Amino acid sequence: MKNSILKIGLPSGSLMEQTLSLFAKAGFDISGARRSYRPTVDDPELVVHLLRAQEISRYVEQGFLDCGITGRDWVAENGSDVAALGDLPYSKATSAPTRWVVVVPEDSPIRSIEDLAGKRVATEAVGLTREFFRRRGVEADVEFSWGATEVKVPDLVDAIVDITETGSSLKANKLRILETIMESYPVFVANRAAYSDEWKRGKMDRVLLLLKGALAARDKVGLKMNLPQASLENLLEQLPALRNPTVSPLAHDGWVAIETVIDEKVVREIIPQIKALGAEGIIEYPLNKLVY
Repeated sequence: MKNSILKIGLPSGSLMEQTLSLFAKAGFDISGARRSYRPTVDDPELVVHLLRAQEISRYVEQGFLDCGITGRDWVAENGSDVAALGDLPYSKATSAPTRWVVVVPEDSPIRSIEDLAGKRVATEAVGLTREFFRRRGVEADVEFSWGATEVKVPDLVDAIVDITETGSSLKANKLRILETIMESYPVFVANRAAYSDEWKRGKMDRVLLLLKGALAARDKVGLKMNLPQASLENLLEQLPALRNPTVSPLAHDGWVAIETVIDEKVVREIIPQIKALGAEGIIEYPLNKLVY
């Protein structure tokens, strides 16, 4: 059938590994990504294209792709008329959003955005930057940068607008952030015509549900144990992370089975506490997806 294939664009470059890992946790095995821009996926209803994040929203808008994952910043930069179905909060190194920031050298006399009036600013996100300066009422000369933007100040330009996640690279290059223009997460976008198709809409919604489930399971683990019935109330009072566990009676009178999901970082504190309450058969296990 014509509508039995969904064409999806995924970001190559710095976000590729994290995106492929997310799809793997969601249950989609994508292979050959390092050798081809059209890798294989173990879902016959999906065709994957690896593209620069900067391009994906344009191809989705134009209908060459049914949907894709790109940054909200690039959707705004391209002015793409696409349906944003949901944010996917992950980044290259952390779970924090990336930021577009106005940057000057540490020793620059420029202290505010207004000080950039009449100055030269280099950036890859020309549209975002010009709109930012327009809103601030500052007339700056904004030019496109093909890359290596950090090395252009102060010899070639007075300031840059660059993307950062932690800010560590900027500090290492002795650069100072003036202001943040925009924060951005990856977003799942769809071609509006494709999303109006019943089959494609259903497929996109299912894929997005699984991706969100994989993200929700990040940094969490499952925990189950057997506990004396008499200790249950004490457990719920002392351990806020276990306030809403699944509690089931065991065949052995006076005991219950407990299962819950908690943050992985608190397991080392919780397990000794529940052991002290008489818990037995304590099992910690990883999670791939958590769907609320």
